[in-house]
Amino acid sequence: MGMSVTISAATEQDVEQIFRLQYLCFQSEAALYGNYRIDPLVQSLDSVREEVLADCVFVARLGDEVVGSVRGSVTEDGAAAIGKLCVHPRLQGHGIGARLLRAAESALAEERGAKKFRLHTGHRSEGNLRLYRRVGYETVGTSKGADGVEMIVLEKLAGAFAATA
Repeated sequence: MGMSVTISAATEQDVEQIFRLQYLCFQSEAALYGNYRIDPLVQSLDSVREEVLADCVFVARLGDEVVGSVRGSVTEDGAAAIGKLCVHPRLQGHGIGARLLRAAESALAEERGAKKFRLHTGHRSEGNLRLYRRVGYETVGTSKGADGVEMIVLEKLAGAFAATA
């Protein structure tokens, strides 16, 4: 490729690229569940902008192109909710998702005092589950998304940085 992928905090200038990337990346999840009303596909551009401004959001860049992103925020119980992790389909399988997760975890623990991390993924999303388990997440329960998709809830303690993916 000639260029390496860098991870950095997202800025307001990244919002439109994050929005488009999210829509592209979550098509395969929607197909897996036969549900094209999942949150990442129906989220508005303004809502993505609000998250970038308020939450802990990181992007992966290849040159000027945003090729991955992840978001996190600390919830009322002191856990950090991490979500909408996505990597451009052409770059999946190269460790970018794990790098994004590590960046979000570090910032959420160091800057926002998170003591543990929580995320969820659809119960049929084997690739996602493999990644999360490989970096130290363990299943703690299940839930049903607002869109009706059965979700697996995973958590890990801050500081429990497992081997790299």
